[in-house]
Amino acid sequence: MKQGVMIKRVATVMLMGVALSGCSTVKGWFAGKDAEAKKALEPAELVKFEPSVSVSKVWSRSVGKGEGRIGIRQAPVVADGRVYAAAVVGGVHALDLQTGKVVWTYEPAREKKQPKLRLSGGPGVGDGLVVVGALDGQVIALDASNGSEKWRAKVPGEVISAPAVGQGMVFVRSNDGRVTAFDANTGERRWFNPRELPSLTVRGNAPVVAGPGVLFIGNDDGSISTLAMQDGRTVWDQQVGTPEGRTELERMADVDGAPVLEGNTLYVSSFKNETMAIEGPTGRPLWVRDHGGAGGVAVSSGLAVVADEKGSVFGLDKNSGAAMWSQPALARRSLTGAAIHGDYAVVGDYKGYLHWLRLDNGELAARARAGGDRLIAPPLVADGILLVQNVDGDLTAFRLGN
Repeated sequence: MKQGVMIKRVATVMLMGVALSGCSTVKGWFAGKDAEAKKALEPAELVKFEPSVSVSKVWSRSVGKGEGRIGIRQAPVVADGRVYAAAVVGGVHALDLQTGKVVWTYEPAREKKQPKLRLSGGPGVGDGLVVVGALDGQVIALDASNGSEKWRAKVPGEVISAPAVGQGMVFVRSNDGRVTAFDANTGERRWFNPRELPSLTVRGNAPVVAGPGVLFIGNDDGSISTLAMQDGRTVWDQQVGTPEGRTELERMADVDGAPVLEGNTLYVSSFKNETMAIEGPTGRPLWVRDHGGAGGVAVSSGLAVVADEKGSVFGLDKNSGAAMWSQPALARRSLTGAAIHGDYAVVGDYKGYLHWLRLDNGELAARARAGGDRLIAPPLVADGILLVQNVDGDLTAFRLGN
């Protein structure tokens, strides 16, 4: 009996195929639907607009061979008028912020019978040190004044986010969820704090962010942790994105963007499209909204700006979380997290374009291109200059005005 039912089902499918092959009108109908569905998944085309602010390129420089498809969001850091940038291959570079002129370059020595060191986490800077991590778990501390190597250490997993430096220690988050503290002078390990990971996570880690006596750590399970700097104990945990869903893919809720501490308030966003304002000392949520993404949050005087995975940008009221505006024109362009540049929010996209949006209403105000390669790390703003590093290792600086 079951065999007869199966034969009938096969015959029905074959008859449907014959009918469709003989009907060009039906074929065209389905082809049209497929074309519409495909177009709906394509990145939005860039719309033309009249710029309301001028943007000029200040300088551009290659800092080595970039990350390509590794997905590690390498970004520069600025301290004391210098830009420190690293590439997977090509070492660490210190550049003058205003001119892009090279101050010093560090190229890691290749050890015998060992593959070339691939720098992937950092740089982090503080207390006279520039610290970078590598895909093999090595941590290298350099003298910020001249780039000379001071010490090396090792952690169990890849280092794919920037370390933090403070209170005489270097804090490194490795891709296995562990946070390790090293003595800033000697590289000796002081403590570590392990964390269990979900079985499936987004590629990337949030950089370690230092607060007053504590560290803020974005976790792959959608939570944020606060650790005491001196001994690594957990002060509080707060869930930002809830890992809900039937599959591991649906449950991904990583906090991969850098948390932002302003006063006593911590702003953080997750891959689960949730953004939260948290009372820093206690971990108490102040508000939460269903807008956000893995790129993190940018905070202005009145707004928290986030870009979601669909390519919409939102300006959320900093005090209440209410959406003051949204900008959907960059849909599906794989946007970076935002940065605040004067009176504008800036996001990058998969084609190397940067988009300036007015903070008062979210309207597109300017556009520029930082080469033709993808941008995945959020831009950085220092002393009025916006810096962005693409996946090919090119670092470019922009300024508002001519």
